[in-house]
Amino acid sequence: MSATIDSTPAADGYRMPAEFEPHDGCWMAWPERPDNWRRNGRPAQAAFAAVAEAIAESEPVTVCVSDGAFEGARAQLPDRVRLVEMSLDDAWMRDIGPTFVVDRRGGRRGVDWRFNAWGGLYSPFDRDERAAEKVLELAAADRYRAPIILEGGAFHVDGEGTVLTTEQCLLNENRNPGYSREEIERILLDYLGAELVIWLGQGVYSDETDGHVDNLACFAAPGVVLLNWCDDENDPQHEVAVDAERRLERARDAEGRALEVIRVPGPPVMTITDTEARGVYEVLGTHPRRPGDRMAASYVNFYVANDRVIFPLLDESTDETAREILEGVFHGREVVGLPSREILLGGGNIHCITQQVPRTALDDRLVTP
Repeated sequence: MSATIDSTPAADGYRMPAEFEPHDGCWMAWPERPDNWRRNGRPAQAAFAAVAEAIAESEPVTVCVSDGAFEGARAQLPDRVRLVEMSLDDAWMRDIGPTFVVDRRGGRRGVDWRFNAWGGLYSPFDRDERAAEKVLELAAADRYRAPIILEGGAFHVDGEGTVLTTEQCLLNENRNPGYSREEIERILLDYLGAELVIWLGQGVYSDETDGHVDNLACFAAPGVVLLNWCDDENDPQHEVAVDAERRLERARDAEGRALEVIRVPGPPVMTITDTEARGVYEVLGTHPRRPGDRMAASYVNFYVANDRVIFPLLDESTDETAREILEGVFHGREVVGLPSREILLGGGNIHCITQQVPRTALDDRLVTP
């Protein structure tokens, strides 16, 4: 059973651990929506299955899938990946699932953020809005119902009191009109059990999420930030990256540390082909994707599992550089690259389709981050 707690994680002594801290598992969802995934989702399902299998080598994985797609998903996923039936609108578990928080006594609860499909980008989204509550019920974790609209990809934490986010997303009028910057910051700190917010400006150029930070920058360790980088001064992403780097270099984290910023060069510009766009992206409503549209490709959009890092393979000319950088910062973890173009075509990448379950403080199976 899952009870709704009329309080905040911070008030109850809970915090969100960093992604590189130990996990008890990972939640995902199955891509089925025909107006977002080409060829009825079949290519995307193969990509999702590869991600689930790679993570399951390191920690337990649960995938949510509809009744109609259950048998197909079971046939594509290894037996060690658990399937649960759940009705959803799409498959972005990072954004629709709960944010898990833990305390020092071995407790684990979840934050259920309000959801409006990235400011009304897609419809319907009512089943996705209920996804976090359903996951928490299955996980037998008590629930905090947050007062603001927010997606899990809109923030990163270092586990030691610092939150990383973007102004483009959190201050966007399509999320929480009427809330001031100070009010949103206070809610973030209260519901993540944190002490300090570092605000970046814009997110990755052409990112339809309105600039989720998980596509731009993330913590690799306390005091260490990986930043999606672009050297081409004629590319609009260059200005975004330079501004983010300047803000990070000026910032101090909740422990008073200066941040080490590590540039992660992005791939060459990636665009949607005629074949990929045909028959699906023209019917996406207010934000149709068309042939030639730029995709928000970034190597920073990876998932950190217990003993491995799953990162997107985007272009042969830059994949190995990204791998070498990740191997250099995640010592002791295997770095596994997976082709992710089919996930990117849907609007996100590997981090966007995953949601970690942090290990509790009293678990004696801890691993070293």
